[in-house]
Amino acid sequence: MESSFYKQNREKLYATLENKTVVVVFSGKEIIKTADENMPFFASRNFVYLTGIDRKEFVLVAQKAYDRVQESIFILPKDAHLERWTGTRLSAQEVRELSGIEDVHSAEEFEKYFENIIKSGGFERVALDLYKNNSADRDSEEFTFCKKLRKQYPYLRVENILPQLRKQRTIKQPCEIDATRKAAVVTKAGIEAMMKASKPGMYEYQYRAQYDYALAQHGVMVPAFPSIISCGDNNFCIHYYDYRTMAKDGDMILNDVGARYDYMGNDVSRAFPCNGKFSDRQKLLYTCAYNTSEYMFSIIKPGMAMASVDQTARKYCYEQLKAIGLCSSYEDIGKYMWHGGAHHIGFDTHDIVDMTMPVSAGMIFCVDIGIYCEEWGIGFRLEDNCLVTETGCENLTAAIPRTIEEIENIMKK
Repeated sequence: MESSFYKQNREKLYATLENKTVVVVFSGKEIIKTADENMPFFASRNFVYLTGIDRKEFVLVAQKAYDRVQESIFILPKDAHLERWTGTRLSAQEVRELSGIEDVHSAEEFEKYFENIIKSGGFERVALDLYKNNSADRDSEEFTFCKKLRKQYPYLRVENILPQLRKQRTIKQPCEIDATRKAAVVTKAGIEAMMKASKPGMYEYQYRAQYDYALAQHGVMVPAFPSIISCGDNNFCIHYYDYRTMAKDGDMILNDVGARYDYMGNDVSRAFPCNGKFSDRQKLLYTCAYNTSEYMFSIIKPGMAMASVDQTARKYCYEQLKAIGLCSSYEDIGKYMWHGGAHHIGFDTHDIVDMTMPVSAGMIFCVDIGIYCEEWGIGFRLEDNCLVTETGCENLTAAIPRTIEEIENIMKK
C-alpha cells in the first residue's frame, strides 16, 4: 500500500483529537521464547495501520496544538555489528518513504524528546492505544508507559485512541479491498494444493506442508494466522493445531486457513473427504452448510444489524438441519453449531473493529457456517469472506472450490 494510505489513517485519527494532545504509539518489542531465543516479532497492528512499518521498537509521536500536528517517528538506528547478526535495519529515508513521516529520530532519543514536550507546558493529555483482549494479558508498552505517566506526570490526562481506531478499521479503503482480493488468490492456491494431494493415509502435517508450499510459491512466507488443519475426530476441536493424525478413508479434512497480502488477511474454511468423494451423510450436512452460506450472501446488505448476521445464519441452518431430521426444535441448534458465524477480517484475523456499527458498505467479514455432528462423526465449516457493497455484498472467496461438484472435480486432478 502507498504511504498516502497510512498518512490518511493518521489524519483521520488526529482530526478526532483535541488540541494540546500528544499521541504516542509503540510498534512493540520482542518477547523472550527460551534461553537467548526470542519469539518471532509481530508488530502492533494499529502501529502498522498508522505507519506501514512492522519493525520492533519504533515509536510514533504526534503533537496536536492550535489545530496543527507535528509528527515524528523514532526508529532503531543503523548498527553494522547488530545488522550482521539480525538483518538490515530500515534507514531514515526508507522510513520516510514507507510512512510519509519526514521527522525521523533514533529510538534512543524518544524519552528525552517526550520529556521536553511535557516540560513545554503546552500539552494537557496523552493519547495511547490501550488495547487488551483480556484483563489478564501481559502489559504492552502502552500500559507500561501509562503507569509511568501517571506516576511522573499525574496532572496529564490519559486518553484511549482505540475506539477511534476501531471505527476507522471497520470500513476498508479501496487499497485494503484490493489487497484482500490478492490474498484470496494465494489462499485459493493453498487450499487447492491440499485438495489435489489428498488421499487416505496422509497425515495432517502433510496437508499443512502442501498449503505452506503453495503460499511460499506466491511469496507468502507466513500465513495470516496459524493454520487449522484436521481430520476425523480432531475436527471437533475448533482451534486444532497438533497436525499429527493420519486421515483414514472416509474422513473429512477440515481446514481453516488464510494468506496475507500487504497486511490484509483472509480467513477461509473448506472441508473435503480425504478420498475425494462425499459420502451420503457428508453430502447431507455439507449441503445444509452450503445452502445457509448461499442464503446469507443473498441477503447481506447495508443497514442490517451486525448481530443479526450470526442470528439469521443459525436460524436458517436450523431449518436445513430440521429438514434432514437432526433438529426437532430450535433449542437443538447449539448441539450442532458451536461458534459464531461472522467476524471482521483485515489487519487482524479477528479484526479490531467497532461491532456496534450496522452492516455498511466497505466492511469485510466472514460468513462462517460450522456444523459438528458428533453422532455421525462429521464436523466441518464452510467459511467465506464477505465484502459489503452499496446494494448488497460480494463473496471475495467464491472462486475457491466450495460446491460438492467443484470439490470432487478438482480432487480428481
